[in-house]
Amino acid sequence: MRISINQSELQNAIAAVYKGISTRSTLPILSGILLQAYQDTLTVQTSDLELSIKYQVGTLVEEEGETVVPGRLFSEIIKNLPDAAVSLALVDQNIAITCDAASYSIKTLDPKDFPSFPTVETNQEISLPFNTFSSMVKKVARMVSKDESKATFTGILISMDGNFLRMVATDSYRLAMTEVVFDQTQQEVFEAVISGKFLQDIITLPYSNDEVSLALSENQIIVKTHNTVFVNRRIEGNFPNYAQLLPDSFETKVILNVEAFFNAVKRVSLLDTKMTPIRIDVDADSQTVQLSSIAQDVGKAQEVISCEVTGENSVIAFNHNFILDGLNSMDGESLSLEIKNSQKPGIFRSIGGSSFFYFIMPVRIQ
Repeated sequence: MRISINQSELQNAIAAVYKGISTRSTLPILSGILLQAYQDTLTVQTSDLELSIKYQVGTLVEEEGETVVPGRLFSEIIKNLPDAAVSLALVDQNIAITCDAASYSIKTLDPKDFPSFPTVETNQEISLPFNTFSSMVKKVARMVSKDESKATFTGILISMDGNFLRMVATDSYRLAMTEVVFDQTQQEVFEAVISGKFLQDIITLPYSNDEVSLALSENQIIVKTHNTVFVNRRIEGNFPNYAQLLPDSFETKVILNVEAFFNAVKRVSLLDTKMTPIRIDVDADSQTVQLSSIAQDVGKAQEVISCEVTGENSVIAFNHNFILDGLNSMDGESLSLEIKNSQKPGIFRSIGGSSFFYFIMPVRIQ
């Protein structure tokens, strides 16, 4: 194998597949990156047996061939080379890397030992603009659970019916939902729970005007975008029936400026001692909301902000980090907060931006 490729293009290829390198396997081959150079195309591939990633880029192939390079070391070398032409040449069991005045020779692994890329027959598929897909994942991904013992809570529910797309994530303490209506109708109904971490890895790819396609088999998800193909396991099990948890009415509705509310929450939470909640007192008469927190042996903080109140006076308290996560996902200037009572979830809705719905379980008020 002998090829020549620009350093930035090679670095982009490695970055696209790097998440597929295994860090825990006892099989050394899984910590490597498979390089295949054929017909003026370099294919770069990684796999940890659950996640497989493949990226293709055009290159000058002087001599066809393939090899497996140590993933971390190869990545660090390429990342630190100057932005110039990089020459890769396989000599016996070593790969020679040359760029300007820098040169390396590192040992390689046998490509015959590398797992073949999965061939999957799919039964559902949808295609979305990458920027829409990326924006929706970012809005709900913060609410995905990190508790691996509850598999479905570590995933994002993606469902599409006709021209209506919805993404939902929950960790059982809060839930986020975002929706988009497209001009064109998709032919197929699509629904799957997909790992939130996996989806976040996809949206870190360089921005592209290309579409992203999501296809399902019985137990795998295949994602294609630009020059990259991802194959990952689907999350088994049913997503929680979140609709039954939502209050069907409210006693108080508050309209707030997102930026003013966000800044006030940050200021009042400065006394935080891990789990100090923020209490929200809604005063319908003065059309204000008072935010307050009390940290034992530290002190107390409070701030009053103007708002529009419809309904009754109300009191409720939330974990301040949960509030900030929701506000960070809103792109409108205003939001509404709907409160039934201090024991029921508070519901936040974005106003003036894309559709975003967020509910948080309250903290008991002392």
